[in-house]
Amino acid sequence: MSSSLAFRLSRSVLTTIQPPIPRVKAWGLAYPSTPARPLLDMSQGAPGSPPSNVLLEALAKTSSSLQSTGYGHALGEPKLRASFAQEMKTVYGQCADITADDVAITAGCNMAFIAAVMCLADAGDEVILPVPWYFNHSMSLDLLGVKPVPLYTRSDQGFLPSIDECKKLITSKTKAITLVTPNNPVSFSPPSQVSASSQTHPADQTGAIYSPSLIAQFAKLAQENNIALVVDETYRDFVEHFPPHNMFSPMQDRDITHLSYAIPGHRLGVVVASPELLEYIMTTLDCIQVCAPRPPQLALANVLLLSKLRSSILSNAEALKARHKLFRKSLPSEWMIGSQGGYYAFVKHPFKNVSSITFCQRLAKELGVLVLPAQIFYSEADEMERQALDLSEEGWDRWVRFSIANVNDEQIVNVCERLRGCKRSFE
Repeated sequence: MSSSLAFRLSRSVLTTIQPPIPRVKAWGLAYPSTPARPLLDMSQGAPGSPPSNVLLEALAKTSSSLQSTGYGHALGEPKLRASFAQEMKTVYGQCADITADDVAITAGCNMAFIAAVMCLADAGDEVILPVPWYFNHSMSLDLLGVKPVPLYTRSDQGFLPSIDECKKLITSKTKAITLVTPNNPVSFSPPSQVSASSQTHPADQTGAIYSPSLIAQFAKLAQENNIALVVDETYRDFVEHFPPHNMFSPMQDRDITHLSYAIPGHRLGVVVASPELLEYIMTTLDCIQVCAPRPPQLALANVLLLSKLRSSILSNAEALKARHKLFRKSLPSEWMIGSQGGYYAFVKHPFKNVSSITFCQRLAKELGVLVLPAQIFYSEADEMERQALDLSEEGWDRWVRFSIANVNDEQIVNVCERLRGCKRSFE
C-alpha cells in the first residue's frame, strides 16, 4: 500500500535510528544461500539451546488454560513474583533482601527498561550509558526525549566504564546511570586485547565482567548524586562469580532497578526495585502493557520448576563457555578479540581503512555471514565528540559483534573458515 502521510510524525520517532536487526537481516537476503553453503547468522543474540521439556510442557498446559486468557495484575502474577524472589536468592544469597513486593514482571526486558526510565526522567533530562551501548537503550531514551550521554570506554582497558570519567558527566539534568553486565555488545571484558592465535589467555578473559566492586562504586556514585542506578542483567546467568553484585544486601540502598533475563519468544522480563519505586512503575506498565503475557507467567509460577530450570541454565552456560573456547581456537590469527563471554564476542577485523559497517555488509552479501558492526552501538555524532576530546583510538570503527549463542559448534568452525577466506576480498 503506497501512501503519503497527511500528518506530521513526532520529532522523537524521526530522530531515532531505525531498528538495526531488520536492517542487518536484509543484508543476508542478497546472499545466494544453498544447502551446501547456507547463510550463517551470528547477528541477533538468541538462545541456541531449546527450552527444557519440562518448561515446554508447562507452557503447553498454561497456554490452553482458560485462566491465562484474562487480564492479570499490572505488576505480574503474585505467585510468580514470590517464586522469582525466592529463585533470585539462589544467585544473590539467601540473605539477599528481596521479596515479592520488590518484583515486577514485564513483557520482556526492553519493556522493563523503558518503564523504569519513564519514572526516572523527563524529556530534556539525561541518562549516562557506557559506550559501546545496547542500541535499544539509546533508542528508548531518544523516543522519550531523554538524552543518552555517552560514557566512553577503551578496548585497552577491557571496555570497562571509568568512575572518574562518569563523575565528569553528571550534571543537574542527569537522572540515572545505566550499566549492562555481562555487557552487550562487549560482554565479558578481558584486561587486555589478545590475538585469536594466542595459546594462553588471561584467566579472566572468560570470566571478568563488571565486578561487584565496580558496580558498588557506581552505586555509591549514584547515591552521592541522588540519581538512579539501572543495572541490566539480561545475561546474568553467564557470569562465573556469584553473587554478581551485592546490591541486594540488607545494608544497601535498594532503590536500584535490576533487569533479569527474558524468554525471548514469550516476552517475559523482570524489574527488581523498592516497593516505593514499583508503585510508579506500575503506572507506566499499566499504560504500555496492562499486564505481561500470562501463559509464561503461570508456567513459571512454581519454585520447584524454577529450581529445575536452574540446573539447565547452568548446563547451557557451560556449553556456551565451551563454544567460546572453540571460537577463540578457530578464529583467524590476525583477528583481535577485545572482549568475549555471555552471548557475544567483540572482535576487531584486520582490514585497515574498511569500516565495520562496510565490512559487515559485504561479509553478509558475499560470504553469507551475518554479524553486527560497531557503528550500531554508538552514535556517529558522539564519535566526533570523542575524537574532539582526544578519547578516540585507532581502529575503533573496525569492531564487530559476533553472537556465539545462536550457532552450533559446526557453524562456529564454518564461520571462521569463511573469515579466513575473506582475506582475498578485502586486501
